Amino acid sequence: MNLKNIIKFNLAAVAAAGLFSFASCSDDYDGFKMWEGYEVEVPALKPRYIWIDAASNFPDFANSIENITRDLTLAKNAGFTDIVVDVRPTTGDILFNSSLCDQVKSTNAWVDGVKKTIYRTATWDYLQAFIDEGHKLGLRVHAGFNTMTGGHTQGGAENGPEGILFRDPSKKEWANYRYNGGDPKNVMDLGDTEKFFNPGNPEVQEYLCGLLADLAKYNIDGIVLDRGRYNDLYSDFSPLSRQQFEEYIGVKLSKFPGDILPQGSTNTTLGSKYGQYTTKWLEFRAKTIHDFMAKAREAVKAVNPDIKFGVYVGGWYRSYYNTGVNWASKTFDASKTNQWASSRFKNYGYADLMDHMLIGAYANPKGVYGTDEWSMQGFCSQAMQKIKGDCPLVVGGPDVDWRWVGNAPEYTQDEILDAIKNSVGACINACDGYFLFDMIHLKMDPEKWDAVKEGNDAYVADWNDKYGEKTEETPAE
Repeated sequence: MNLKNIIKFNLAAVAAAGLFSFASCSDDYDGFKMWEGYEVEVPALKPRYIWIDAASNFPDFANSIENITRDLTLAKNAGFTDIVVDVRPTTGDILFNSSLCDQVKSTNAWVDGVKKTIYRTATWDYLQAFIDEGHKLGLRVHAGFNTMTGGHTQGGAENGPEGILFRDPSKKEWANYRYNGGDPKNVMDLGDTEKFFNPGNPEVQEYLCGLLADLAKYNIDGIVLDRGRYNDLYSDFSPLSRQQFEEYIGVKLSKFPGDILPQGSTNTTLGSKYGQYTTKWLEFRAKTIHDFMAKAREAVKAVNPDIKFGVYVGGWYRSYYNTGVNWASKTFDASKTNQWASSRFKNYGYADLMDHMLIGAYANPKGVYGTDEWSMQGFCSQAMQKIKGDCPLVVGGPDVDWRWVGNAPEYTQDEILDAIKNSVGACINACDGYFLFDMIHLKMDPEKWDAVKEGNDAYVADWNDKYGEKTEETPAE
C-alpha cells in the first residue's frame, strides 16, 4: 500500500490543521481562500492489524469457511483493515500448500474451559480461504509464520508430539542446544514443550526459506515472521554454534559456555558479571538472525517482489537481546546506553530489511499512556525512535488478554474496555498503525469488539475532521 494518497478534499480544513499556508486563490470559505477540486498530498488512513492465532482459533476455523467469513466480517466492522492469519503454528507444521512440510492435522485448544484436541478434516486450502474471504471484505491479508519452531509435545495431548523434529530423527541436529549448567544438551533430549531450531544451522535456514518461497506463491499482501529468533539466553550452545562463533572472533574458547554466560545469568537476563566474550556472543547472535532475515526476504521477493516482508517483535528492546535480535536501525547505537551491547551490535539491526514491522506493545490496562517502555504508547514511540524510518510501516498495540500480566483480578471490566478503546489512539498516533493480539480474546469477550470499534471509529472520525472523508483502500484481487 502506498502510504500517501492523492485525494480531493476541503482545503480549508487542511489549512486550519496547519499543514500549509497559501496567499492567493479564488473564492472565500470561512475566512480561507479555496481552489475548487485542488489536489494535494495528505497522510493516508493508517492501517489497523489484528492477529489470528492458529491453535486458539482452530475450533472455529479448522473446518468452516462460514465461520471464517463470520469473524472476518466482525473484524472489518470493528474497523480493522489488515488481518494476520497464522499458517505455521507452534508445531512447525503448516496451513498452506508446500511439499516441504506436513499439513496441520490437529492441535490443542481450550474449549469451554477444557483443553481439547481439535482435528482438521476439511480438504480446502486454509490460507486460501482467508485470502478469498478477506479480500471480498476489503481486508488486506498477511500470513503469520512461526519461524524457528520445529516441533511441539502438545502438552500430553492424545495425538502426541508433532513437527518435523519428531517425525524425522535425521533432523535432530537442527534442534537447538540448551545450556543451564553442565554440558549443553539437544532439546530433543530435554523436556522442553516447544522445540526450537538452531537459527544458525544452514540446513534449517534453507528449509525455512523454501517454505517461505512456497508461501509467497499465494496472493497475499504480506508475510509476518514470528519467533524469528533464538528461544532465550540459554540457546543455542550446539557444537555448530561454537564452531561458528570461534570462526567469527578468531579465537578457540577454553571454556564453553563459561566464557560467554556469566555466573548468575538466567535464561532471560544476564548476571551482573559478564564473561570474557559475552558481548561478542550477543553480537554474533544478532548477526546470525540479521543474515537469516536477509536470506528470508530474498526468498520471498524472488517469488513476488510486491509482498510485504516483515516481522513481529516485542517492543521491550532493552531486554530483547536475550533472543538474539536487533530489530532497530543500523544507525541506532545500543552500546551508548546498554552494557550488553558491543559497539558492533548496531551493524546487525535489521529494520531496513523490513517492509512492515508489528511491535508488541504489551503493557497492562493501566499502562496505555507513557513515553518509555512498558506503556503501550511508549513502546510504539520508542520503536519509532530506534527504527528511525528504516522500515516504512511500523504498527504497534496490545495483547488484550491480561490474565498473563499478573494480578489480573485487580482490573475491572470497565478498566479493560477503556484500555482497549484508548489503546488505538495511543498507539496509532505514536507510530504508523495499530496492532491487536489476538482475535480469540475478542471472541471470548464480545464487549471487547465494541471497545476496539470505538477506538478505531474515533481514530477515523478524527482523521476525517482533519482531512475530509476518506474510504479505506481495497486490496487488488
